Amino acid sequence: MPRKEHRGAAAVSRSKRMGSARSARGGPKLTPAEEELLHRQALAMAIHQHLDSGGSMSRRIDAGASLSRRMAPGSTSSRRRGDLPDSVTNAKPAQIVLENLETKKIVLVHGEGFGAWCWYKTISHLEEAGLEPVALDLTGSGIDHTDTNSIATLADYSKPLIDYLDKLPEDEKVILVGHSCGGASVSYVLEHCPKKISKAVFLTATMVKDGQRPFDVFSEELRSADVFLQESQFLVYGNGKDKPPTGLMFDKQQIKGLYFNQTPSKDMALAAVSMRPIPLAPIMEKLSLTPEKYGTVRRYFIQTLDDHMLSPDAQEKLVRENPPDGIFKIKGGDHCPFFSKPQSLNKILLEIAQIQSPAAQLPGKASSEEPVAEKS
Repeated sequence: MPRKEHRGAAAVSRSKRMGSARSARGGPKLTPAEEELLHRQALAMAIHQHLDSGGSMSRRIDAGASLSRRMAPGSTSSRRRGDLPDSVTNAKPAQIVLENLETKKIVLVHGEGFGAWCWYKTISHLEEAGLEPVALDLTGSGIDHTDTNSIATLADYSKPLIDYLDKLPEDEKVILVGHSCGGASVSYVLEHCPKKISKAVFLTATMVKDGQRPFDVFSEELRSADVFLQESQFLVYGNGKDKPPTGLMFDKQQIKGLYFNQTPSKDMALAAVSMRPIPLAPIMEKLSLTPEKYGTVRRYFIQTLDDHMLSPDAQEKLVRENPPDGIFKIKGGDHCPFFSKPQSLNKILLEIAQIQSPAAQLPGKASSEEPVAEKS
């Protein structure tokens, strides 16, 4: 897509997003033809980014309005309402009280093989609520053209995130949201610059303990690391067969079964032209995490209950062994709820954004809950 047309498509997508906001207030809903157009624009942007070799190291993706369907009539929520603000329990993002937020900036960190492009629905929802989402490409991901075979450490892989946080004003904090193995980058950042982070959200992610590797979280699904490295047919040997493997790449059927078992087919098509090989070294590296740094930041975990990549049992084990400050659950969500359950994910992120620090809470108010995002 030529740049001029690309800018035109972006303008159309912004116009459609405004139309989606009007629809939520009672105006006409998007027609199937309009939804189809928005999906095509998102796909075109992803292809354009791969062809654009002059792209920046990290790019914010804003690819159009929400394409998820409205919640089915008559559905109910099983989350407890007693301590939640009305804006959350009624699921009306426009009523969020922005002045009470610790920060409006939410940094979205993609998982293995993905890029900033995967957050396009989440970005649209959060912006409509008045927040400031930013999605970054980690090294060798999205439109970052670094050879994934050259990524040797988690620090290398997470460098765009570290660089972004280093450039923030001294008194500014962000909410970090990490998906899947992006949780390792979030944990790494919590240890190295905790004062920049207001809260950390692990979205069906590798919320590892001190001394644990991100790969260990998936060991029940993918076998032990030693066996996997010897027998897996999905390994990439970028430096030659006589050298250790450098990456990992599942085939299309494997990706569909593990990641996208509830994802719309159009989003799977977007992923098919956008996903990159997974650098192996960062997920095989043991993290060093301390209570004095990592332990000072509030953590929240979002479980997806129809996840084939990180099973519900594995997620329960994660939160049991490394307890977060809050647990949220999405019914019917696969490993990529930003595709399969974007509205449910958005409601949870808005709720977490509104949680005040312990010092700001009233005495005696409950601080640990496990609300379940309703099925939409």
